[in-house]
Amino acid sequence: MDLKQLEYFVHVAELGSFTRASNVLNIAQPALSRQIRLLEVELRQNLLTRNGRGVTPTEAGKLLLDHSRGILHQVARAREDLGRVRGALAGRVAIGLPPSTSRMMAVPLTREFRKRLPNATLSISEGLSISMQEWLLAGRLDIALLYNPAPSTEIDTIPLAVETLYLVSQHVGRAKPVPVKLKDIAKLPLIIPNRPNAIRMLVETTMAGIGCKPMISLEIDSVSAILALVADGVGHAILSRNAISTAANPDAYVITPIVDPALVSKLCLATASGRIITLTQQAMVALCQELSLEMFLD
Repeated sequence: MDLKQLEYFVHVAELGSFTRASNVLNIAQPALSRQIRLLEVELRQNLLTRNGRGVTPTEAGKLLLDHSRGILHQVARAREDLGRVRGALAGRVAIGLPPSTSRMMAVPLTREFRKRLPNATLSISEGLSISMQEWLLAGRLDIALLYNPAPSTEIDTIPLAVETLYLVSQHVGRAKPVPVKLKDIAKLPLIIPNRPNAIRMLVETTMAGIGCKPMISLEIDSVSAILALVADGVGHAILSRNAISTAANPDAYVITPIVDPALVSKLCLATASGRIITLTQQAMVALCQELSLEMFLD
């Protein structure tokens, strides 16, 4: 196999169509189909399932798709390293952000990146911490911001911020909220993300340590959807202050401190252990550290 074949395969698999991929790649469809078929013959695997609506990757195709993305990304990084001798910081940086952090950091991060690194390109992906850690190890991401990452020999982490979590409820004109004990929150209907979301795991683990468990009313992975349901009085949520401050209507909520014990979430910057960090990526790491000092104020 060669890099062109992998690039062709990634485009066909992601676009779900030989026709769309041939248009994007500016290559004749018969030639594109021939290259994919040669790849299948060499690997002795059917990589794509053809149907009337287009194509979908087989199980073998999904595996190759993950590897191909990582390989192509590594090649792009190698070109960047070779280009550093010209002096300018260039190349591509791929960073992953958790949904709540993305809402707060994506715009200022992009603005500063363009200002400081005008010759480089930025790719931002959004996902759960567990998924982004896998993308980091596969080479699809250079940097990932992870909440409460488990110790691992495969990733290096730098602490960025500590966020206190609060009970978030519908605003009903009450007086200033009084701190609530965590064991009392276990009696309230919670709207909370699915496992293995970092906040979900933190809540369950900490409650288990004091002999209780959360009463989960709804499981939703979207922060905006959780807040909409809280505002509608469906239940309560456990989120950071920043998640509320970046909401469309922060006045629709009341946030209550949690005590005995408090819930604290740690945000870390992660890179893959043993992988060369380019100067452009080092500049992005420094930028993330600067922004976190400015933005994550509790």
